[in-house]
Amino acid sequence: MIEDGLRFTSEMVVSENVTAAKMGSGDMQVLATPAMMALMENAAMQAVAPYLPEGCTTVGGHIESSHLRPSKIGELVEASAIVTKVDGKKIEFKVEARSGEKLLGEGTHLRFIVNRKKFLERLG
Repeated sequence: MIEDGLRFTSEMVVSENVTAAKMGSGDMQVLATPAMMALMENAAMQAVAPYLPEGCTTVGGHIESSHLRPSKIGELVEASAIVTKVDGKKIEFKVEARSGEKLLGEGTHLRFIVNRKKFLERLG
């Protein structure tokens, strides 16, 4: 059962592939904001995945986050997500990213439980 307090932490080492310059969100060799937010989304997805009904997954509906500090290539970044509210198929999370003790960003994320097959059928 999905309930408040479920949590997960995802991590990655900043590589050239996730820099702002490579992803096109900036022109410097630092962690791109979209990459940080994708790591936050991954943590949220993983937090609830073991508790979903068979054939279901979650999809992102909204994410809002600050990005407070840069992270250089080679730096370990951890993103954590904690379930703060469950309303039917709607799940709300508090998310944050850190490098060691350094807070990189924090915000909220919304995901929805969907049936994989039905969701993909809507694509045509």
